[in-house]
Amino acid sequence: MKIYVCVKHVPDTAANIKIVGENGFDDGGCKFIVNPYDEYAVEQAVQLVEKNGGEVIVVTVGKAAAAGTLRAAMAMGAHRGILVLVESQFLDSRTTARALKAAIEQDGPAELVFTGKGAVDTEGFQTPYRLAAAMNLPVVNEINRMELGEGTVTVGREVGGGARERVEVGLPCVLGATKGLNEPRYPKFPDIMKAKKKPIKEVSLADLGLSSDGAMSELVQLEKVPERSGARMMEGDVRQAVDQLVNILKEEKVI
Repeated sequence: MKIYVCVKHVPDTAANIKIVGENGFDDGGCKFIVNPYDEYAVEQAVQLVEKNGGEVIVVTVGKAAAAGTLRAAMAMGAHRGILVLVESQFLDSRTTARALKAAIEQDGPAELVFTGKGAVDTEGFQTPYRLAAAMNLPVVNEINRMELGEGTVTVGREVGGGARERVEVGLPCVLGATKGLNEPRYPKFPDIMKAKKKPIKEVSLADLGLSSDGAMSELVQLEKVPERSGARMMEGDVRQAVDQLVNILKEEKVI
């Protein structure tokens, strides 16, 4: 079974991001990790191959440093990686999906494609759907259950209000993984060392017959969320505290 997992190289959510210019940040000054939702996708792919045989290929679109994310995914058990090199920090989801499609089809064919449900940096939540549309494949996102059948896969997902869906999809398809699907393994030192020797194929957009021209969206401005103001303590009894709170809300034009 040939399974492709699309992963993203993202800043650690605990990293201190330094904004540079209007729409960029210092990507050399913060720690990067595998997008957390993508770890569930990698783990599921590796488990399927361990049980049924085959190969797991991780694919990403990013700068040269994104090879570190591929190495981390290969330490989890993926066999090799494909890096589509770009210079942009923020590539629009349409171009990203087209690049992933081209890289997979050039290397494929794919029997199954995994992604995370979304990325924790831009939180666009579009790439799984755009990739599936580009590849003309069915897609189910935010899956937390999975059973592989003969030519089909049955998945489960939460749909809000405590309701759950159970969906049967024909293979090949695109599946977006989320928390609850599995417990991603923590690579041990020997796994990390082995991953350093696993192959990563580097290609450019031009190698895939693509370019970044014609992007459908552009990040115009990037700014930090303002720091929360300090807490204000209400004094007196309950009635006095409520009166003070109402006055503050009026002053702040909340009510």
